[in-house]
Amino acid sequence: MKEINTKRLVYFYEAVSLGTIRSAADKLGLAPSAISRQITQLEEELSCTLIERNRKGVCPTEAGSLLLKYYREAVANEEGYLSELRALKGLKSGHITLAIGEGFIGELMSTVLPEFQKKHPELTVTIHVAGSNELIRKVEEDEAHIGVLFHPPQRHKLRSHEVSLHPLCAIVPPEHPLISLGRPVHLEDIEPYPLVLQEKEFGVRQLIAVAEFQHRVRLVPTMTVNSFSILKEFVRSNMGVTILPEFVVRRELNDKHVVSLPIEDPVLSTGEVHIATRLGRQLSEASLELLKHLQLWMRDFHVD
Repeated sequence: MKEINTKRLVYFYEAVSLGTIRSAADKLGLAPSAISRQITQLEEELSCTLIERNRKGVCPTEAGSLLLKYYREAVANEEGYLSELRALKGLKSGHITLAIGEGFIGELMSTVLPEFQKKHPELTVTIHVAGSNELIRKVEEDEAHIGVLFHPPQRHKLRSHEVSLHPLCAIVPPEHPLISLGRPVHLEDIEPYPLVLQEKEFGVRQLIAVAEFQHRVRLVPTMTVNSFSILKEFVRSNMGVTILPEFVVRRELNDKHVVSLPIEDPVLSTGEVHIATRLGRQLSEASLELLKHLQLWMRDFHVD
């Protein structure tokens, strides 16, 4: 077997990551036929089929998945090596990619990231905002150094460096009838009222689904969204109720635009925030600095 051609490996990676030969060609500024030809030559060199074509585009074969793993680990190792070289030379530069859920924007942008930028002005950061499933994928596939996400499922490819407990609560408008109950609410109490929930790719919605299953309750949302901003406006506009951890609506709670009611539920009370990286990934010096900064924040990030 010949050595792996690095240029062709990059073409293969982009095609599989983006899902189509054309998308990879557009990104790399090449003709689709050129990308396809390079991947075919890579398959001939390695004597195996690397991609399968379908209606939606391309996906990796078992051999292709192994090659993807090799490529990601090689890129991560090179990044770590270069970082160590910079550190030996006394250089303080680097770039970090951070993946976060939308619900963390307020917390991270109010103090955490401004403090980090002030402390390390030489470091640059890219932030990706997405649902839990996409965040996990980005961390596992080394598209992000660090992920901050709500209640990820147990995954053997993730390493959680810090965990903070954040139960889910019923978020209601002021003077909502649920407030008059004078006690923690149950899922059954929420059923009669208009409800807005996130799409199923979000960690909050996935935890709610587990609680629904255990209680044999089915919450039927009036509206399903992929935006925390819409969730909050739904409640602020007195349209109904949502279910969230309190930190997502901390500002609205302080301004008395919404009210948080505890939910008496053994599942919803186990909500957790995780700071995670891919298990086994060697982080650069820059990424380690941000990880330590986020860990300090997390240790003080709790329910008031």
